[in-house]
Amino acid sequence: MFFAATTSGQRRFDLARRAADSALAPGRGGAWMRRDDEVLGTSVSVELWSEEHDAGEAAAAAVIAEMHRIERSTSPHRQDSELSRINREAATRAVPLSDEMARLIERAMHFSHLSGGAFDITHASVGRHRDAGMRCGEAAVGWRHLQLDPRARTLRFGHPDLCIDLGGFVKGHAVDSAAATLRRHGIRHAIVGAGGGCRVIGRCGGRPGSIPIHDAGRAGEAVTLLPLEEISIAIAIAIAGGDPRIGPPDDGCRHPIVDPSTGRSPASVRSVTILGPDGLSCEALSKSVFVLGVESGLQLIASLADVDALIVDAGGRQHRSAGWPDAGGDG
Repeated sequence: MFFAATTSGQRRFDLARRAADSALAPGRGGAWMRRDDEVLGTSVSVELWSEEHDAGEAAAAAVIAEMHRIERSTSPHRQDSELSRINREAATRAVPLSDEMARLIERAMHFSHLSGGAFDITHASVGRHRDAGMRCGEAAVGWRHLQLDPRARTLRFGHPDLCIDLGGFVKGHAVDSAAATLRRHGIRHAIVGAGGGCRVIGRCGGRPGSIPIHDAGRAGEAVTLLPLEEISIAIAIAIAGGDPRIGPPDDGCRHPIVDPSTGRSPASVRSVTILGPDGLSCEALSKSVFVLGVESGLQLIASLADVDALIVDAGGRQHRSAGWPDAGGDG
């Protein structure tokens, strides 16, 4: 199971901790172990069950190492990252991409097309050029400016002011990659998280447990409970008060989720939770549905296989797709 949220790091990982603490041990003779770190600009965590202490420690260390590897490639704050090199050079030439980066950008463009532009990694252009005026940044926003050549594995920008930021999208990828790392180490039961992302591998106990899903407008109260089973989850939550990376609240940017077509924060939705096949997809779809709103967002989800959604609108009303698997605790 995977979930991702745009709330503060500690609150996100409290959900993972509650899930592990509330469940029974998968078997006798082993133990749960946990490691935490600060990577990808946020908190990361791995909890796993291992029959052998050294093997468990090695698996946890491999997860943290994988998170740092992904950060070195995708951080917009590191001048030596592949992402920063793309943003420096792609306006003037076709930049060669690693296999991993090419796949990430291709997937990002897929979700941009699927959502009609509601998900767009070029929205970072607004913040980058804010000092030069909103029009400069807004003109550069648009995923169709991305000229990706999958065969040559190169990327060029079709606008001189374009830049990209993978944001939560890459955190979903990091959690998926970490889960694969754990499986390679023979770990069958684990919870691994990055930022708002948390993926459950196997079943964290000898009986079903649950993860509480919270609404930003109802502090300390669960909107619903989700069963601990292998599925991916992503949550997008609006945080009041503005985001300095985007702009002050009076500029229409009241939280980090921005409508690429307007440069402003959507006001009709308070939170979106997506259930789906992997963290990367769920991250993209949670932001897409948040921007699209209740009606169009649910239409998008209904068109996809193995994906469901719970939307809490600005008035606190809940809207669910047909296959939403409740485990109780509705508000």
